[in-house]
Amino acid sequence: MAAEVHLPVAPTGAPSLTPTGAPSLTPTGAPSLTPEGAILVPPQTRGRASVVKLERAWFIACMSKELRHKPIARTIQGVPLAIFRDARGVPGALVDRCPHRNVPLSLGEVASDGCLQCPYHGWRFTRDGDCAFIPSFTGEPGGKGRRALSYPTIEQQGFVWVYASPMSGGEMPESRPHEFAFADVKGYTTVRQVVQANASMYSTIENALDVPHTAFLHKGLFRSDSRGIEITAKVSRTRDRVEAEYIGEPRPPGLIAKILSPSGGMVTHFDRFLLPSIAQVEYRIGTENHLLVDSVMTPVSDFVTKIYAVVSFKMRLPGWLVKPFVKPLALRVFKQDAVILERQTELIRAFGGEQFASTEIDVLGRHIWRLLRQHERGDAGSEEADEVKLVV
Repeated sequence: MAAEVHLPVAPTGAPSLTPTGAPSLTPTGAPSLTPEGAILVPPQTRGRASVVKLERAWFIACMSKELRHKPIARTIQGVPLAIFRDARGVPGALVDRCPHRNVPLSLGEVASDGCLQCPYHGWRFTRDGDCAFIPSFTGEPGGKGRRALSYPTIEQQGFVWVYASPMSGGEMPESRPHEFAFADVKGYTTVRQVVQANASMYSTIENALDVPHTAFLHKGLFRSDSRGIEITAKVSRTRDRVEAEYIGEPRPPGLIAKILSPSGGMVTHFDRFLLPSIAQVEYRIGTENHLLVDSVMTPVSDFVTKIYAVVSFKMRLPGWLVKPFVKPLALRVFKQDAVILERQTELIRAFGGEQFASTEIDVLGRHIWRLLRQHERGDAGSEEADEVKLVV
């Protein structure tokens, strides 16, 4: 699958950077093929990567419990941000650079008036980015050149979200962040976890929704060797999401499935991608067992993605009994994915770009990429439906 980002080419042995500061995919220090030495080098690709820059999109900056009395630094799509709470505890996000002398505002503190105070000269900024106070200055502190760029911020369901476009006239966007459907529903137990993948947001999302790799990378946890069972994936893409429903699979033999449904049963399985960066994996096994892994991917930079996962489940066994097993198992799965994604990124860099070969059983990959590119370009998008046969 070819991406639309063209990567800079650096002289052999010289490092180069993308606009966001992420390393380019140009091999550095690699030997070249010469008539004299005949030294082998990796075949070069077109120097492209599946990277998008999304505006008009909500991303998670941090968990609510991480943001207390001191400001914290976060990066979203290569933009450094200072996240803080004002005097009422309402979160705000400013570009992490004081307009006075270019010092990180995240190194400062929240003053008694609820403004973020720069650690260098004490300039203070409101959540909207207005300069409210300059020590020893008798004039009006406000002024266009003294403003700090601010981003819309919302706190919801235990997370602080930041909108990927700067504030326009102090107005919040009409859209709202993604809601975790079962996180607050009676009868469900919820586990939250934050992990990091050294990979592009696209690769991280596709990995979370990819069925074929589970029998190999997660062997024994999800699936194992093929049982020769043919299942059908019904795929439906609309303008802001794509969903695959997998039909005809009995409960897999993996450990996680056995915990979810000790007595077996048929599986109802949905994988979904929702713009801008939400991956959902939903299982119902039998009539009593329901699991939803609801993950928001935040692109820190081109090749670093934070995964904010909310796992909600309801089953025949009491939630308090199952919960101690869910988090360690989920972490084990996430770590296996993180390792393989990092190796994928390293190899893409070594070869100078991506060269993907796909089949129809890569069910959601092309749909995810199309939706991401349409959102990046501001296109309305299109709809599509399909059926795919897989053997598990």
